Amino acid sequence: MKPSRPLNLRDSAIVLALLGVCLFFSLAEPRFLEARNLTLLFTELAISGTLAMGMLLVILPGHIDLSVGSGLALMGGLATVLTARAGWPSSLAMAAATACSILLWWGMGRLVVLARIPAFIVTLAGMLVFRGLFWLVIQNQTIAVVAGGQRNAYSQLSTLYLSPTQGLVLASLLSFVLIGSSLLQSRSRQGQPPEFADREFHFLRAFVSAQALTLLVLVTNQFRGLPLPLVIFASVSVLVHCLIAHTPWGRHLYAIGGNPEAALLSGIAVNRVVLGAFALLGGLVALTGLMLTSYTGNSTTDLGEWMELDAVAACVIGGVSLRGGRGSVAGVLAGALIMATLLSGMTLMSITPEHKLIARGLVLLAAVGLDVRLSRPHS
Repeated sequence: MKPSRPLNLRDSAIVLALLGVCLFFSLAEPRFLEARNLTLLFTELAISGTLAMGMLLVILPGHIDLSVGSGLALMGGLATVLTARAGWPSSLAMAAATACSILLWWGMGRLVVLARIPAFIVTLAGMLVFRGLFWLVIQNQTIAVVAGGQRNAYSQLSTLYLSPTQGLVLASLLSFVLIGSSLLQSRSRQGQPPEFADREFHFLRAFVSAQALTLLVLVTNQFRGLPLPLVIFASVSVLVHCLIAHTPWGRHLYAIGGNPEAALLSGIAVNRVVLGAFALLGGLVALTGLMLTSYTGNSTTDLGEWMELDAVAACVIGGVSLRGGRGSVAGVLAGALIMATLLSGMTLMSITPEHKLIARGLVLLAAVGLDVRLSRPHS
């Protein structure tokens, strides 16, 4: 029996692309491998990666969302105004923005599944509406997250760092979880003992992951410590992985993306599953908006621009099919890491914004082309 999840050509291409990007920037800009830059890179990865995890949930059943960039700006701006201008407690303002986001995305999901309007059109309209509402909320001004110089939970959401000891303890706990999960996955579906090759593959994957976690913590400890957004992102990734890989709801997402008619005929509540995916995306959009606004320190008119494209690019680079039915959290994580590394390296090299957009577009196009080529049946 072969390993249940062997590395294929697509996986190898992602790994090689990531190593190639890192090698290029480390040679072109020595500051790229400094602890400070890597810590900031991981913080930016956490913010964009959280949004990409939400995007994965709606792409799996065959949909897409173009409104997330404007939506996260609106939710971040709403929480900022409630905190800085209306005097709300920061925790209550963040909760209100999250609840509002979940409700809005649930409403868009209803338009998609009940009114049968394509998600592309619904979310394209949402992108325009949310951006306009965002400008109205902040009144086309730049509003600081911290009012009167007083820090709060909102302002610390993306600026808090774990101590070195806390980071190492957390990495150890996650390593044990990874090893335990891999041992469980090494069991065969029939309940028979796994063969040696299967056990070896899962152990090697868990061991490498544990080493990567430890190295990450050691690097960030050389700057200020493990960033809180990275902890949040890790929690979101684990949650999304458990939902799509270990629950009936997650299996239904794959089934709907693979063949919606067959899923409906097999008794799957297609509308309810897709509505749940949009509602969860709404929650992650709010979380991303709160982290991004906290990270930048203010709500300004261009907040969140192009982030919907980065989220889609992370999914496509990570092997998620835009037709639905195929994708994984690990792939999205790799895709988000490639995009974050690319942006961080170009920023260090003082690449102009227009050239950054060109590079991001070319990377997305190359990823889609590779995906189409690898998905084409061989004769």
